[in-house]
Amino acid sequence: IVNMISTTLFILIFVAILTFLILIHELGHFIAAKFAGVKVLEFGLGFPPRLLAVRNGETVYSVNAIPLGGFVKMVGEEDPTELRSLASKAIGVRFLVIIAGPLMNFIVALLLFTVSFMIPQDTLVGDILVTEVHFDSPAHQAGILVGDTILSVNGGVLDNHIDLGGLINRNLGSQMTWTIESGRQQSNIEIIPRRNPPMNQGAIGITVSTTEARLETRSQLPWTALASGLTTISDVVVTARNEFANWFAGGPAPRVAGPIGMGQIFSEVAQQNNFQLKDRILFIINLAAVISLSLAIFNILPIPALDGGRLPFLFLEWIRGGKRVPPRLESFVHLTGFTILISLAFLIAAIDINRISSGQSFLGG
Repeated sequence: IVNMISTTLFILIFVAILTFLILIHELGHFIAAKFAGVKVLEFGLGFPPRLLAVRNGETVYSVNAIPLGGFVKMVGEEDPTELRSLASKAIGVRFLVIIAGPLMNFIVALLLFTVSFMIPQDTLVGDILVTEVHFDSPAHQAGILVGDTILSVNGGVLDNHIDLGGLINRNLGSQMTWTIESGRQQSNIEIIPRRNPPMNQGAIGITVSTTEARLETRSQLPWTALASGLTTISDVVVTARNEFANWFAGGPAPRVAGPIGMGQIFSEVAQQNNFQLKDRILFIINLAAVISLSLAIFNILPIPALDGGRLPFLFLEWIRGGKRVPPRLESFVHLTGFTILISLAFLIAAIDINRISSGQSFLGG
């Protein structure tokens, strides 16, 4: 019963977070449009059919049945002939209105990561010991031996082997400089993590563990936490990029999850009995930050129907000296993109539902 209550609470928290992040995204567009003098016809949460609507002035505020996003409907998004239309504004103004949504999600992600680093939390600290080296792997070729200690990577000291794994994933295909202690001798080696390694070997080809381990409670000052938040955002972006690059190079496909899958993650964490209240709060903050950052990145991609899908049309207009792409053509492109995105969303939802119904764990593989 306790687990059921905890799981239900976590799922409700997840729904509230996702709703808030979508609302923040659309609020960015809404504020920018209002500031630019664009007439906003509707501010919608979710996609039609409409469940609830309230009019205030010239704008309708609605809650809709399909909880896969939101929208800000403005006058003349592709037609510059309409009064107070978005399309009638200068290219720079339209650019700011378009990127305002992703920018809001980016800011929220940065603030959440910053808050996370300011909260005191236990950190595992110890020596990183090499316990296995695979033959002919990058580690073997670089001369790393079982029993060696990894002191630093790219000039930075690491707290534990988990930090090392994160650094390796962010540097797939790039040269790294490791400082190794072998016996009593220290040396620097150059090593390049593989994008598509043999099964069960990993990018470097070693197994490591943290020895002489201890827990240290750490927190950061606001300005230091802000810098760490920016670094974390950079790390998340680079890791995601490397996962897709690894996929294109023949490696495993990156694991993706829609709203249902993310709800499953929340549910699984709720059932972890070893999670203290502070751990759960930190998990919620960090996952909310990752979701917000994901919304920012996904929406800025040059995909039709997304915010970023409008940017190529602005660029074409700019390089053509103000000559626009025909509004009907642009509308058709965005409508086609929207149809594909909705289909993709339902496909991901079906995959998530199938995983849950078959009893598979998202976190545990």
